[in-house]
Amino acid sequence: MPLVVVGSVAIDHVETPTERRDNLLGGSATHFSYAASFFTSVRLVGVVGEDWPAEHTAVLDQRGIDTSGLQQIPGGKTFTWRGRYHENMNDRDTLDTQLNVFGEFNPVLPESYRRAKYVFLANGVPSVQMKVLSQVPGRRLAVADTMDLWIKTTRNDLNQLLTQLDGLVLNDSEAKLIAETENLVTAGHRVKEMGPKFVIIKKGEHGAMFFSDYETYVLPAFPTSQVIDPTGAGDSFAGGMMGYLAECDNFEPETLKMAMAYGILVASFNVEGFGLERMQQITRDDINSRMAEYKKMLSF
Repeated sequence: MPLVVVGSVAIDHVETPTERRDNLLGGSATHFSYAASFFTSVRLVGVVGEDWPAEHTAVLDQRGIDTSGLQQIPGGKTFTWRGRYHENMNDRDTLDTQLNVFGEFNPVLPESYRRAKYVFLANGVPSVQMKVLSQVPGRRLAVADTMDLWIKTTRNDLNQLLTQLDGLVLNDSEAKLIAETENLVTAGHRVKEMGPKFVIIKKGEHGAMFFSDYETYVLPAFPTSQVIDPTGAGDSFAGGMMGYLAECDNFEPETLKMAMAYGILVASFNVEGFGLERMQQITRDDINSRMAEYKKMLSF
């Protein structure tokens, strides 16, 4: 089934302890779309400026991602992010963020997108995310991401959004912030009680936790020795997960568990190169091979 994603499309500048790369194709919706495209057809909604390189769009088009929802603003500048990772490759400092055209992003979905059954709201302003949901009234599954900025500054809107979601994906510090507790299990349950049918807490190199009315479990990360650039790993996780759910066209408990596993594995490829470099080198067969390794790792 087609999958619609709405979120940021950006130009990233990344520094690691060993290397620096500029003008990378980035953004939450970009990493999500590329990951999801291994499983299903993806329709991307985003905004860029006049400075947007045509070759970046070509990368998405070559993966079969529908970019007809990518709006280009004449005279505008594309959202840019610059960050520096610490030695542990988990912590990072944001050196500069220029929202530019993304700061006034008011997504209007093409008519064909509005019939989508699967929708992912990549990181964005909660009020804008709610506007998107109003444009897809026939959706079967709506999942969103969020961040600490919106939890701190737009809490009322975020609370309203949570009541309209089927699922929420966030990292461990965000879960603790929104639930006002340091206990991650308590945080997961509290967030779920705010509206979503299920909550997934990303824990980076420690995998992810799942919370629903029926079960709570943890899936470990895939052991990856070559962590080159973690940027977009969380978005790739969400893309792999949602892509698999759309491919299966159901979100039963066992499907959700397998979808999370696929999300973890796609993210493990994403971190092995800058930007989308490593993702452009792999196929679905590579992901399935890693799944076989992952299953062996979990059996005992």
